[in-house]
Amino acid sequence: MDVSAKLHIAQAPEIEEIVRPSREEAEAAVRTLIAWAGDDPTREGLVDTPRRVAEAYRELYAGYEQEAQDILKRTFKEVGGYDDIVLVKDIPFSSHCEHHMVPFVGKAHIAYLPHDGVVGLSKLARLVDVFARRLQTQENLTAQIIDALNESLNPRGAAVMLEAEHMCMSMRGIHAHGVSTITHRFTGVFAEDRNEQDRFYALVGKRG
Repeated sequence: MDVSAKLHIAQAPEIEEIVRPSREEAEAAVRTLIAWAGDDPTREGLVDTPRRVAEAYRELYAGYEQEAQDILKRTFKEVGGYDDIVLVKDIPFSSHCEHHMVPFVGKAHIAYLPHDGVVGLSKLARLVDVFARRLQTQENLTAQIIDALNESLNPRGAAVMLEAEHMCMSMRGIHAHGVSTITHRFTGVFAEDRNEQDRFYALVGKRG
C-alpha cells in the first residue's frame, strides 16, 4: 500500500487519520521484532514470517476499514407489529488488547427493543466483528457496539454484554487461566427499568 494512504481511527475521534506505513516497512518491523526476541529472521523457518504476519494483520484488523453504519443501514419495518425484545446471544468474537496486542476471546450478547423496524440478525454478529477487529479494550468494545446500535436503529432500549478471557492475563503476567471478564451496558428502557434488565439477564442465562 502507498505510504500516503490514510487510515481512519474510529475509536479515537481526536485523531482523524494517520499515514499508513508501506507493506515493506511493516515487514521490516516484523523482522526487527523477531531479532529483538532473540531469533534469526533470515533462517529458513522465519524468512517468510514477515510477509505472513503482514497478511494476517490485514485480516485481524480489518475493522479499521469497515463502518458499522454500513452494516446496519438496512432495516425491515414489516415485522407484523412485533415490538418486544430482540436478542442474539453467544456471538463469538476475538479481538486484540491494545495494551499488549495479545488476543482476548469471548462471546457477545446483544438485545434491543425495536422502535421503527428491525435489522437482520446476522448484522448484529457482523457489528461485533467490525469493532472486535481493531486494537481494543473490552470496555471500549462494549460501548462502541451499543453506541452504533443506538445511532443506527434508534431503539427504545438496548443492552450489550461481553464475556471474554484475556490472554494478557493467562499467557503473561499473573498467568491466571480460565478467568472471565464481563462487561455490560444498558441504554433507554433497559437502563431505566430494572425489570427489563432482569429479563435480559434471564434470557442470556446470567444473574444481574
